[in-house]
Amino acid sequence: MAKQLCFSRILVVMACLFFMYNVNAQNIVTRYLNHTLRDTSNPANPKFIAYPTISYSPETLFEFGLSGLLVYRAKRDTINRLSEMQGFGFVTQEGQYGAWLEHALYTDKDRCFFLGQAKFQNFPLSYHGIGMNTPEKKIALVSTTELKIKERVLRQVRSSLFTGFEVNFERQANVVFDAEPNQLLNLPLGHAGSSNLSLGWGVVYNDIHNVLNPRHGHFGEIAFLSSRQAWGSTFDFNLAFADLRYYVPMGEKNVLALQVVGQFGNGNIPFNQLALMGGERMMRGYYLGRYRDNNYTAAQVEYRMLPFSFAKRWGGSVFASAGAVYPDFQSLKSSPLAWAIGGGPRFLLFPKKDVYNRIDVAFTPEGYGIYFLIGEAF
Repeated sequence: MAKQLCFSRILVVMACLFFMYNVNAQNIVTRYLNHTLRDTSNPANPKFIAYPTISYSPETLFEFGLSGLLVYRAKRDTINRLSEMQGFGFVTQEGQYGAWLEHALYTDKDRCFFLGQAKFQNFPLSYHGIGMNTPEKKIALVSTTELKIKERVLRQVRSSLFTGFEVNFERQANVVFDAEPNQLLNLPLGHAGSSNLSLGWGVVYNDIHNVLNPRHGHFGEIAFLSSRQAWGSTFDFNLAFADLRYYVPMGEKNVLALQVVGQFGNGNIPFNQLALMGGERMMRGYYLGRYRDNNYTAAQVEYRMLPFSFAKRWGGSVFASAGAVYPDFQSLKSSPLAWAIGGGPRFLLFPKKDVYNRIDVAFTPEGYGIYFLIGEAF
């Protein structure tokens, strides 16, 4: 069952909220929560929040982590777009560890746009095979040390239109496939580990002012990347990406959000760089990598009530998504579709910056996922 076991992370934050509003003790925790959640500062000032997390899964036992978010506007000018940087680090009872960082940063007057993410972890991965016709239960548990760095350095060429260099580096080392009992396992390309440097170019159109809570506008990214042994990669392959989003205001507070994504590849693509379905943003409810193949197409729609008409800081969202992975375009018509539906509450964390916490509960034919994060999924 595709379960994302984040209940305890949710409980930690909800306990903090309860403590803040029901206990008058003037200690460090109370003052910190008051400063963070009441957000009485000038909207032009930067804002930072950090909080501990704890979760549990059979592969890791208890996981202890620390999350943080920084939001700001260049030169503290509210005309500039909201920049954000999020990070998370963790250790587990089984000795696994990891850290990730992602950012969307604008310079003054949007002259440059830096969009990227980095992740390092020693963490088990569930492997179900390649394609849509793979078993619901994993066929192997993959132990690996993984490093991923993806960065886009973009320059504005006209209003809201950016173009520039993109780089993607992925390395997997110490890879071990531990097959489930009575499973015949065909080891995929890259099963012994690989290091691949992909270079390319991208174009982004983005007229959204708040990356963590878009209320109107458009976002579109098209990028092409190539990995070659000539510059040190283990394999030769090409990747193309597309991400299209549209946000429609529905009255004063509500938003209809639409997104279509695709990843398309050819060549000798290792299993870890195939198109992966699932995660906390697209096709919520599926484990990231539950389905993987050369190509991937998915779409989702979400209706957001931010906030409810009867509340100042509480809102909600409902969403649905569908997608498929496939080896080539000829197979797309015959490929079965995966789907997910769900919804969840929202809490207005930073009123002056219109940033919400979200708790999403997503359901699929195979199970469910629960996610607690800051900022909307897309």
